[in-house]
Amino acid sequence: MVKTVAIVGAGVSGLASIKTCLEQGLEPTCFEKSDDLGGLWRFTEHIEDGKPSLYKSVVSNACKEMSAFSDFPYPEDFPNYLPNAKIFEYLKMYAKHFDLVKHIQFKTAVISIKKHLDFSTTGQWNIITESNGKQETSVFDAVMVCTGYLSEPFLPLETFPGIKTFKGSYFHSRFYKHPHIFQGKRVLVVGMGNSGVDIAVEASHVAEKVMISTSRGAWAMSRVFDNGYPWDMVFLTRFMALVRNSLPRPIVGWMIAHRMSQWFDHANYGLIPEDRYS
Repeated sequence: MVKTVAIVGAGVSGLASIKTCLEQGLEPTCFEKSDDLGGLWRFTEHIEDGKPSLYKSVVSNACKEMSAFSDFPYPEDFPNYLPNAKIFEYLKMYAKHFDLVKHIQFKTAVISIKKHLDFSTTGQWNIITESNGKQETSVFDAVMVCTGYLSEPFLPLETFPGIKTFKGSYFHSRFYKHPHIFQGKRVLVVGMGNSGVDIAVEASHVAEKVMISTSRGAWAMSRVFDNGYPWDMVFLTRFMALVRNSLPRPIVGWMIAHRMSQWFDHANYGLIPEDRYS
């Protein structure tokens, strides 16, 4: 008898899981709570509960050569670094090419995943799903949870003394969509991760003033590396990994700091990271 597999989420990993199950002779059923595939990479103007959210201008920091499925490369005319709309288009192409959509149940939320009564002998799972207000219980031989980890914002307000009396607005980057909300305002961006830097740059075009606060520093670099190559194709190679893992950490740290500071001297801006090796 063919083994059945429940897959939760039809994003990047969910689609790859459907395809892999089919290749292995399994019977996958993917449950997607929204009305389309794509997960994180499907931009919507509204915020959906339990679903990752991105802003209109998001561009991938991994080039297409390093982020494509190994058996389905990006079209040659796609840019090296892909806007979210292009990644979404690519995922639709991938799903169509491998005929994956027929295995997806859209607008179906997974309410509960529990071990079957005879799990110890069968390894099966009880899955309760809900669609159009109706719940249904099904039994599967295996479960693959492909919902990612960016669906819930982390906003520790207790670490910001005085926030309750602050008269301005504050929000997590999950709720950011367009820069016009910063028009003429003084903006503080807390954190220098990918989204923090993206939002700060966008805000700088319309805000009165923009400041970035970072407690640990960060290397600020271009996506374009030596000779115009994508940075990750140059830096994230097995040879470079061998170099980093073979040399003493202080030397590796010095090499990274030297290379990163060729764009600008991070020390002048207080941005030297606590961990120079990353």
